[in-house]
Order: sequence, then structure tokens, then C-alpha cells
Amino acid sequence: MATQAVKVKNDEGSNAITGAVSGIGERVSGTVADTREFMHDVRVEMKQVTWPSKDDVVSTTTVVIATVFFFGVFLAIVDWLVQRGVAYVFKIFGV
Repeated sequence: MATQAVKVKNDEGSNAITGAVSGIGERVSGTVADTREFMHDVRVEMKQVTWPSKDDVVSTTTVVIATVFFFGVFLAIVDWLVQRGVAYVFKIFGV
């Protein structure tokens, strides 16, 4: 994507605000042209993407859900064991 620079001419005797206002139309049209070019490039790139099939999405989602469930249960058991161990240690030393 090409980037275009807009040159705003300011005469020595003219007001700086007038010079800035005269360049707004050029900058806005450049922005619209840049946006259109960007959207065109996005469409071209999206056509080249290899999208996963429904079966792939379902199987990977199932793996993710099963893994989260497994680690959730595992960490709950570890947490419970650590709580019991700390309570036992406190009981032994009478804290």
C-alpha cells in the first residue's frame, strides 16, 4: 500500500489558517482513497486465507473445553490438599 504525502503551500504574506484550510480537501480525499485501497487489500488477503472446516473447529473446541475442565478439577483437588496440609501443620504447631 503506497503512502502519499500532501504538501501544503503557505505563502509568506498569507494567513497560516487559510493555508491549512485549503489543504483539508486534499487530505480528506487522500484519506478516503487510502481507506478504499486498504479495504481492497483486506479483501484480496482474506480470499487467500485457508479457513478451517466445521469438523476442525468442533474438534479443537472440544479439546479446549476438555482441557479446561481437566485442569479445573486438578487445581481444585490440589488446592483442597494444600488447604488440608496447611491446616494440619497449624494444628500440630498449635498456631
